[in-house]
Amino acid sequence: MREMLEGGELDYLTGDYLAELTMLILGRDRMKDPATGYAKTFLRQAEECMGLALDKGVRLVANAGGLNPAGLAAALRDLADTLGLAPNIAHVEGDDLIARVEELGLTADPPPLTANAYLGAWGIVDCLNAGADIVVTGRVTDASVIVGPAAAHFGWARYDFDALAGAVAAGHVIECGTQATGGNYAFFTELDTLERPGFPIAEIEADGSSTITKHPGTGGAVTVGTVTAQLLYEVTGGRYAGPDVTTRIDTVRLEQVGPDRVRLTGVRGEAPPPTLKVCLNALAGFHNQVEFILTGLDIEAKAQLMRRQMEANLPTRPAELEWTLARTDHPDADTEEAASALLRCTVRDPDPKVVGRGFTAAAVEFALAGYPGLSLTAPPGSGSVYGVYTAGYVDAAQVPHVAVLPDGSRVEVPVAEQTRTLDPLDAPELPAPFPGGPTRRAPLGAVAGARSGDKGGDANIGVWVRSDDEWCWLAHTLTVDLIKSLLPETAPLNVTRHLLPNLRAVNFVIEGILGSGVASRARFDPQAKGLGEWLRSRHLDIPIDFLEDHT
Repeated sequence: MREMLEGGELDYLTGDYLAELTMLILGRDRMKDPATGYAKTFLRQAEECMGLALDKGVRLVANAGGLNPAGLAAALRDLADTLGLAPNIAHVEGDDLIARVEELGLTADPPPLTANAYLGAWGIVDCLNAGADIVVTGRVTDASVIVGPAAAHFGWARYDFDALAGAVAAGHVIECGTQATGGNYAFFTELDTLERPGFPIAEIEADGSSTITKHPGTGGAVTVGTVTAQLLYEVTGGRYAGPDVTTRIDTVRLEQVGPDRVRLTGVRGEAPPPTLKVCLNALAGFHNQVEFILTGLDIEAKAQLMRRQMEANLPTRPAELEWTLARTDHPDADTEEAASALLRCTVRDPDPKVVGRGFTAAAVEFALAGYPGLSLTAPPGSGSVYGVYTAGYVDAAQVPHVAVLPDGSRVEVPVAEQTRTLDPLDAPELPAPFPGGPTRRAPLGAVAGARSGDKGGDANIGVWVRSDDEWCWLAHTLTVDLIKSLLPETAPLNVTRHLLPNLRAVNFVIEGILGSGVASRARFDPQAKGLGEWLRSRHLDIPIDFLEDHT
């Protein structure tokens, strides 16, 4: 926060503090102390920077309120009094539906610990129009903390869908901070000064167009590639639904207009759907894991022996027991680590005792009776709580959206009058096939970038290229069947493909690969952050001309 305030001129400083997993963590905090449930990191940052923001006239908008935006607003007022400051503080509430899950048909098994609807930007607009210097919210969409300031600043109406969609696109680019300036970027080797990438800035205009940049002198870079990567992050198809507008991601056009300056134009918007998405998190039981090191010869046989010994000697078999063998070993290796593989045993059960000492003791007790060279990567520990995520949907009219203004007055935010059922887009026409030519076997990442992420139990992989010829080849080559061949874990799952010609990108949505979400720890990479990089490492036949262009 201080880096952004000191680095140059800003009108608003926004922060996205919430994720599906964060809501579960805050839910557990609230179980222990009902006065908590908000992001304490925001309060610590405000202690350092509140005075600086007021001096510079920068207004703060963040969703750090989590499950208790009123509590965070009160804590900020107490902090301001301690600091001798007098900011106007407002908050937005109404998203928390946990007391109404049965009434709204949001019941789940196990029962949810948290249930929060994704609200939009108009409560933020009311707070800013009432003179708030600081606005904190609960669960609004990630881009709403950007859309709200833009709508308030330009006086947009609820039906200014193109302008709102432009702000959503800008917000989606900057919501994950340095992911827009070179962080988590496929072609990171082409960028310098990544030791500390700067945070991105969206310069939004009255029609919703924007320019993405960063403070001068900060690390990283803002390029068409870094912005493309973030636009593809955690989206499904060409329609990106929100509570205020459905943004047509397929209409975004990008142009490099200067060093560290990328312009977004042409974004179209449509009326939002009549329902709001609800994030439901539940505590599902207890989880534990042990990881065995297998070295040298007979790796498969060693793994089978360990599995038989463990399963035959567990006092109680857990409800879920999974084995994974990662063949990280190399033949005739010149270091012991390079000669070793990892065998992971993961267990889950409603009873903490079943996944506690009874489970880990079995692993330890075979230290002198198991396969040759038996050792563990870390001492076994006790089990920990894990959660499951479920998405629900409710009629927007059933969810209160309330702006609590700096003077304490409460303003009911009306639901959208214009709505449109969210239907998938018709597939765009494929470009003409690439004329062909000689090819060479090479990793897809030699020519294509990728960005992947989680949406509950699903994952997406956005893949993009950087020339029109490469786009023609990619659109015809990277099919669902090829994805399932390159990524065998996806073979039994439902995979859909969406073409985004303006971005020269193909987006894949892979349903169910993450089980019940990140908190369920159902997969080695529980948030699918590395899924795109795995795809880029897979080999296929690529036109030699493309490979030579990137050498």
